[in-house]
Amino acid sequence: MTIVAHITDLHVVLPGRRAYGVVDTAAYLEALVARLAAQTPRPDLIVATGDLVDGGKPEEYARLRALLAPLALPLRLIPGNHDDLVALRAAFPERDELRGETSHGSWSREVGGLHVIGLDTAQRGREGGYLDDERLAWLERALAAQTDRATLVLTHHPPFRTGIEHMDVLGFEGADAFAAVIEAHPQVALVASGHLHRPIVTRWAGTVALTVPSAAHQLALDLEPGAASAFVLEPAAFALHAFDGERIVTHYAAIEAAAGPYPFRDPSGALLAPSDRG
Repeated sequence: MTIVAHITDLHVVLPGRRAYGVVDTAAYLEALVARLAAQTPRPDLIVATGDLVDGGKPEEYARLRALLAPLALPLRLIPGNHDDLVALRAAFPERDELRGETSHGSWSREVGGLHVIGLDTAQRGREGGYLDDERLAWLERALAAQTDRATLVLTHHPPFRTGIEHMDVLGFEGADAFAAVIEAHPQVALVASGHLHRPIVTRWAGTVALTVPSAAHQLALDLEPGAASAFVLEPAAFALHAFDGERIVTHYAAIEAAAGPYPFRDPSGALLAPSDRG
C-alpha cells in the first residue's frame, strides 16, 4: 500500500506572534511533526498544500524550515495564497519541486505506483484559485505522460463551490478549464485540496474531490448566506490518502493524541459487557 500524508494550511508566523492574535501555529506544527514521525505504517510521501506561512515573509519561511527539519520523511511543498513563491524557493533552494524556470510551483512524481501531481493554484495578491493557460498546459502534459497510472492531484484551492459563501465568493479563475482537463483523464482518482480548513467531499469533473482540515485552526461551519468569516479551534487534523493498487481511500486523523485504543472484546473474543462507572 502507498500512503500519502496530506497536511495543509500551517500558517506559520514569526516567533512571539499568534495567527489572528489567537492561534499558536508553531505549536500545532510541532505536534503534527511528532504525530507523523510516529505514524505507522510510515507515509511514503508527505505533501503540504499551501498557506505554509501566514504572510509570505522570508523570516516566516526560515521558521517553517526549522519546524519541519525533524521530519525525516519525504516531503513536497505547494504554495497557497498566503505564500510567496519567490521567498519559498529562496528558503528551500535544495528542494527539487521548487526548482525550475516556471512562474508556478507545480510538480509531478511517481510514488509506489501512484502518480502524484502537485498543482500550484496560487497567484500572489489573489485570494482565490488561479490556473492560467501555462499551468493548464503543464497539467495536460503531466497527465498525458502517464495515462495508465492512477493519479492523485493535489492543490491548495478546491475547484468546487462548498456553500461557505465568504470562501466561495473568492472564486477560482480557470476552474472550468481545469474540470475539462480532469474529465479528459479518467486515471485521476482524486483531487485533494486545502484552503477551506474543513473536511468537505463532493463529486467533481468525473472524479472525487475533497478538502483536508487545517493543521491548525478550522473554518467555522456556517452555511447561512452572508455569514461572516470566522474560525474555530476544532481539532487540528491531516489526511492519509492510501492507494492499494486499485483505488485511493482517504482517512482523516486528528493531530492531538487521544486516550486509547481500548479493546471492544475480552481475550476470549466476546464483546465487553457494560460496567458501572468507577
